[in-house]
Amino acid sequence: MPASHLLLALAVVFVWGTNFVVIKWGLAEFPPFAFAALRFLLCVLPWIFFIRRPRVSWAKLAAFGVLLGAGQFGLLFLAMRSDVTPGLASLIIQVQVFFTIGMAVALQGDRIGMPQFLALSLAVAGVALIGWHAVSEGASITPLGLGLVLAAAASWAGANMVVRSAGKVDALAFIVWASPFSLPPLFALAFAVHGTDAVVHAIRDATFVGWSAVLWQAVGNTLFGYSVWNWLLARHPAATVAPSALLVPVFGFSASAWLLGEPMQAWKLVAAALVIGGLALNLYAGRLASLISRRMASA
Repeated sequence: MPASHLLLALAVVFVWGTNFVVIKWGLAEFPPFAFAALRFLLCVLPWIFFIRRPRVSWAKLAAFGVLLGAGQFGLLFLAMRSDVTPGLASLIIQVQVFFTIGMAVALQGDRIGMPQFLALSLAVAGVALIGWHAVSEGASITPLGLGLVLAAAASWAGANMVVRSAGKVDALAFIVWASPFSLPPLFALAFAVHGTDAVVHAIRDATFVGWSAVLWQAVGNTLFGYSVWNWLLARHPAATVAPSALLVPVFGFSASAWLLGEPMQAWKLVAAALVIGGLALNLYAGRLASLISRRMASA
């Protein structure tokens, strides 16, 4: 991969990792579901008038929009309001990889090998460590926060399955045209959970920082991030591009510690090492299994 392309990949994962701090800033001014609704509204307008609809069914667009909007980001924002720190949220949400694998096994008959079982075991150990501290301390994360982020990760995995069933499509166009379907449930939840007055007052009284956070969610995190990431995947093997995504929780923890003063206790670092180690092992599981098979065949 040329140096310029590597820098682009690092720019994307930097945006995705530090975005958890931006979410926290946005939640200081907007109720969670309203914040998520505004995010997806700006993923629709004005882009939908300039980007052609992908050749997939309306049902797939609707399923993706609801899972990604109300499921992943709605629940993630709700958790991050007061039940989980940005650093831990950036780490836990990555277990969507293993939820995706589990759904592929259950629904599509995919098979997994021993390396992937080991990878899952490492990630589960990391999440269990986080869960133990959520129950015993509740300072950086509460049991509710852990449950909400895991549910958000499961929703993300469901959205991944929808994309997988759609085949090869323009990811940016898919997101833009799916985003309208996220708006009705998000606005309905915003008014039902937070109340009309709270939503209206938040929108009316939001500062430059709040609106910048909303704009960054749509333009920086989604439109820039996904378009560049898929541009790279179209030009390089996934095995070359994908490993850089392991830096997302690293940037997430670093940004939260630097900008928000999130404490980095030893247990967080151990949990991060377990989860990231599991993600890395899963990423290279196919290569590892192939290598073991070749060595056994040549023995």
